[in-house]
Amino acid sequence: MTTRDLVQSIRSSIRSAADPDRARGAQAYMKSDMPSWGVRVPEVRKIVKAAVREFPPTSPDELRAAVYELWRQAEAREERYAAIDLTGLKMAKADLDMLPVYEEIIRTGAWWDLVDGVAHRICALLIAHPGTMKPLLLRWAVDHDTWIRRAAITSQLAAKEGTETDLLAAVIRANMTDKEFFIRKAIGWALREYSKTDPEWVRNFTADNASDLSPLSIREALRLLPSP
Repeated sequence: MTTRDLVQSIRSSIRSAADPDRARGAQAYMKSDMPSWGVRVPEVRKIVKAAVREFPPTSPDELRAAVYELWRQAEAREERYAAIDLTGLKMAKADLDMLPVYEEIIRTGAWWDLVDGVAHRICALLIAHPGTMKPLLLRWAVDHDTWIRRAAITSQLAAKEGTETDLLAAVIRANMTDKEFFIRKAIGWALREYSKTDPEWVRNFTADNASDLSPLSIREALRLLPSP
């Protein structure tokens, strides 16, 4: 297997599945300057899985090379979705060397669909390497880049009982007066997701910080909770 084989397989399969009519709507919906080929996300995932079966990366370095090539040379948004899907391979799950890959995706993707695509990857690194990731996420929470801050807020969406509530509280408090819609939405999303695990913590946190949290964040945080 070479990186080129894997990347070319993915690219050619995505292009073969292109739907020009759907592509126009998809590009408009995403408000994206990058073209779309109109391939649905589940189909992109199937294409990536098939390509990996045929041309499996033999090392983390090969995997990163394929991700970078797909991401940096993407001609359409679906190639970037495919790059993110590749980062879900088992060999990447606890690999701290993937962190620069995720940061590049977040900073250069700079839109919710791409940034949120690596949220679970960040969570996996946090669980595997808390000593490294917690200080980093605290720095991300005050970064100048909106999307890096959103990634810090959504970094524990999949943590459930393993959620570090001190970290969750800290990254939210650093951003809860921000007026950016995507930050406010992320705060509400992170709290709503954790409310499935610890509803009382979320209710108490929201009440304690109600004067600083936006109405949007509060509404989203409490959406799944019964009225007191």
